Parts: sequence; structure tokens; C-alpha cells
Amino acid sequence: MFSSIKRFLIGRPLKSNALGEQKLNKTKALAILSSDALSSVAYGPEQILIVLITVSAAAFWYSIPIAVGVLILLTALILSYRQIIFAYPHGGGAYVVSKENLGINPGLIAGGSLLVDYILTVAVSVSAGTDAITSAFPSLHAYNVGIAIVFVVFITILNLRGVTESASVLAYPVYLFVLALFILIGVGLYNIVTGEASPDLHTPIGTPIAGISLFILLRAFASGSSALTGVEAISNAIPNFKDPAPNNAAKTLAAMGALLALLFTGIVYLAYYYGITPRAEVTVVSQIAEETFGRNFMYFFVQGTTALILILAANTGYSAFPLLAVNLATDKFIPRMFTVRGDRLGYSNGIIILGLSSIVLIVAFKGHTEQLIPLYAVGVFIPFTLSQTGMMMKWIREKPKGWISKLIINSTGALISFTVTIVFFLTKFAQVWPVLVFLPIIIYVFHRNRNHYEAVGNQLRINASEPASPIEGNVIVIPVSGMTHVVENSLNYAKSLSAARIIAVHVAFEREDEKKFEEKWKQWQPDIRLVTLHSHYRSIIQPLTKFVDIVEHKASESNYRVTVVIPQFIPKKGWHNFLHNQSSFLIRAFLLHRRSVVVTTVPYHLKK
Repeated sequence: MFSSIKRFLIGRPLKSNALGEQKLNKTKALAILSSDALSSVAYGPEQILIVLITVSAAAFWYSIPIAVGVLILLTALILSYRQIIFAYPHGGGAYVVSKENLGINPGLIAGGSLLVDYILTVAVSVSAGTDAITSAFPSLHAYNVGIAIVFVVFITILNLRGVTESASVLAYPVYLFVLALFILIGVGLYNIVTGEASPDLHTPIGTPIAGISLFILLRAFASGSSALTGVEAISNAIPNFKDPAPNNAAKTLAAMGALLALLFTGIVYLAYYYGITPRAEVTVVSQIAEETFGRNFMYFFVQGTTALILILAANTGYSAFPLLAVNLATDKFIPRMFTVRGDRLGYSNGIIILGLSSIVLIVAFKGHTEQLIPLYAVGVFIPFTLSQTGMMMKWIREKPKGWISKLIINSTGALISFTVTIVFFLTKFAQVWPVLVFLPIIIYVFHRNRNHYEAVGNQLRINASEPASPIEGNVIVIPVSGMTHVVENSLNYAKSLSAARIIAVHVAFEREDEKKFEEKWKQWQPDIRLVTLHSHYRSIIQPLTKFVDIVEHKASESNYRVTVVIPQFIPKKGWHNFLHNQSSFLIRAFLLHRRSVVVTTVPYHLKK
């Protein structure tokens, strides 16, 4: 039944040689890897106005030069990540760049930040999209958490089906959103040119505003820069592209940068010209659409596609998180299970962990993840800063042809990214301080994992291990609870082993039962030595393990190995296991930690 459900949800397994068919072309890659960055157009301009309104509505004209600053940073990031794509074509983005050029710990800071950030991407995006839906249907507001979880499960299953299938489904809403915003911006600009929009709604650019300061402008710039989250995703996901992967990834990155720049600029300008004031219950994009179209089909088309892309922005996390996890797991900083491809050739463990982690966040914050947005933004700008700095060090060290221009690009990106990060810490410390707690913890865990893998490797490596002690023979201990086919099957197995001394062990709770069992055993298996142990406290484990320890000590003196053979019957149906004590599992669990004891299970399969 489980297999049937799995096949229905995920599809039939794919052969390894079908991996090339799971690669993305530029059109699909642009949709699923840009959804996070493009969706931030829905709230990035609003974040600028929320800061400026603290001075006055007259200060809204500053959103234009602030938007220019955001575009300069976007240009620097796009050019820099384009260089990263060609310099590190196997993916990994900020983690690989920082690790190779700045050292292991900066690399782990970048990698850890991005892992957490992708989890936040899913939680924040799905919660924001759910809010947009429940705002349209207020009766559903009480079910926000449940609806958000359903969306996460849906996107998780879609990604488990494979990259190409998820891209085929999710590409349409992304391009519909882009189309809707281009129509909105185009009609809005047409209204401005034709004079249908009143020029009296906004303060002219350059008007002196009392109370404005550099600190407020920097704060607005940092808030607006949240529109750049997700820019790094393409550099992490290069292995998902069709060949030539670096070229296709670079072209997709350029297309994403151009779309993001046009949409962000258009929304900022329309918000300024229409004099839009941010309100808690209505988004800036909603107000612009209402001003432009009125409450007609186009208004609801813009709102519907915006809600969809906010939810589907989570898919950027599903595309980039597993591939970043592969790089970290390859370097032994996180469990190796993240390097395993699933039935559909995707890194299914990474996809599942991402889905579960985001559900935990949604439940913990009851679907109100707005307070996570600053944490989400600063989690991106730390890797931005590190990756730009890493590329600076690379150019200074290698000095390739044209390295001066490359150095200037990365230096500009590093300086602006660092400034944004500092401003976030200065202005929103109450919301971003957890970064200072969880990053050291994550790095500590990374190093512990690496130390474990190194220790295991050193112990398993043949040329580094001590020579193995010769084994003269086996002392086989068989716990027996009765005289049954299960026990007989295990005894026959033990007898088939050469140079083996067999001891059957029975644990009795009553003296009378102990004597009866010994008498019956002599008649049934006279050639097998039986040891009976009396348990005063009705425990099987304690007397048995104590006996095994004594035998092990004696056997080691003669270079004999102790093997505990555990008889176990296997019911015909899995649920029948709940009807039995499962003593064999308990015995095995306790004995597996004995260093010089081999534990073997001999199964006896029931037919009925």
C-alpha cells in the first residue's frame, strides 16, 4: 500500500542514465529559480515606503534615488554571480567561493546562512501567499496554518517528482505574474504620459524635507534591498541546467536581473507618482492596480498572480537548498544522506528536510512569519558580502586578464552588501539578533560532523588500522525462550558453522520452570549445552548480557570470537509485529554496543 501511494504521488523510478532528461532549459530555469527574486517585487518597494513614511509622505520622492541605489547593487550582484558561475561551474555559489578564497569558517558562515535562509524562504513565501488568499476570503483566516502546510506539502511532492515536472507546472504562474506586472506598469505609465494620472499626488523630486537623515535613507535602502533575495539561487543550482550549464546559467541570471530591474523600477515609480501610502490591510501593488484599473478583471488578475508567485517563490528554496546541501555533505559538514539521489533523480532527502523544517517554522510562528523577513534578508546579505569579498581575493591572488574591472565590480558589491548588512543590524537588531546565536551553533555542528567523518575514515582505512587479531573459532550463544521451530532453525544454522562451540541460554523467572525446561531440553537437544539463568527481577536483558560478558572475557583469552545468534520469527503481515513482545529487537539493541561480540539474527518466516 505504501509503495502504491508513493508511486501515485511521486511517479515511477527513473534510471540513472535518464539524468540528462531531468536538466532544465533556460525558460523553465528562469521560472523556478527566479520566483523568489521576482516575487520580492511585491513587497520590496513597500518596504522602502514604510521607512520613509516615518518622516512624512512628502519624503516619498526619495524612493527614486533609493531605487537607483538598489539597481546599482543588483547590477553588481548580477555581474559578480555571473563571474562566479564561470569560475565555479559545479555550483555551490557563496559557500564554495568563500571556502576556497577566505577559508573554511567564512565558507561555513555563508553555507549555513543560506541553508537557514532557504528554509525561511519557504516559510515566509508560503505564509505571505496564504495571507493574500485568506485576505480575499476572510472566512478562511482561521485556517492559515493548515492552508500553508498543505501548500508546503504540495510543493514538496511536486519537487520529489523531479526538477522538470515541477518546472513544467510552476513556470506558468511565474510568467503570468511577470505578464500581469508588465501590463500594470505599461498601463500606469501610459496614464501618466496621457495626463490621466494627476501630477499633484506626489512631491516633486528634489523637494527639501525636514527630518530626513542619512541614517533613515540607509535604513530605507536596506529595507528595499530585500527585493534582491534569491539572486544567488542560480549560482547554487548550475548542475540543474542543460549543457553547456555555465553558459545557460549565466544567460538565465542576466534575464532574471533584467526582469527584476524593470519590474522593481516600474513599481517604485508608479507608487511614487500615484502617491501611494503603505497600509497594513492593503499592499502597495494592490493600491497601484486599483488606481490603474479600478476593481475589474485586471485588478483581480494582478492580485491572483501576485498571491500565486508569493507561494511559488518557495520553489527557489527547493531548487537551491538540496544542491547547496550536496556541496556541504560532500565536504563532510552535514550528513551524507544529502548526497543521495531519490527515485526521480532529485536529492530527495534535502527536499524532504526543507519541507519539514519550513512546516515547523510555520507552526511555531502560527503562520505569522512577517517578523522573519529581516532575518531572512540579513541571512542573504551575509553570503552576498562573503562571496563578493571572496571573488575580490581570487582576482587579487590570480590576476587573470581583465582582473581590474572584475575586482572593481566585486569591490562595489562587497561594499554595498556589507553596508546593508550593518544597517540591518543597527536598525533591526531586535529582529536579526538570532543570527548571532544560530550561526556559531551551526558552524560548531558542522565541525563536529566533519570531525566524526574524519575519525571514522581514519579508523576504517586499512593502511592506518592496527593488524586484525586472528580468530581461532567461535563461541555461539543462542538465547532460547522455548523449544520451537524458530529455535531449531537457529540451532541448525549454528551447527553449520565450523569450529563453533554452541551454548544455548534460557532465562527463567521461576525455579520450577527452570528445572522443567532443563529436563525437556536434554530429551530434545542432548548434544547442545544449555545454561539456565534465573532472573529475580523478571528481566531477560540483564542476566543475558551479564552472561555474554563473562563468555566474551573467557573467549578472548583463546582468540575466540563470541557470536550471539538471535532466533526471530517474521510474521506474514507487518502489523502482526505489534502483537508480540519483540524481545529479539531489545536483545540485539543492547548487545550491538559490545565491542567484541557479533550479533546475528536468524529469521524464521511464518507462512500463515
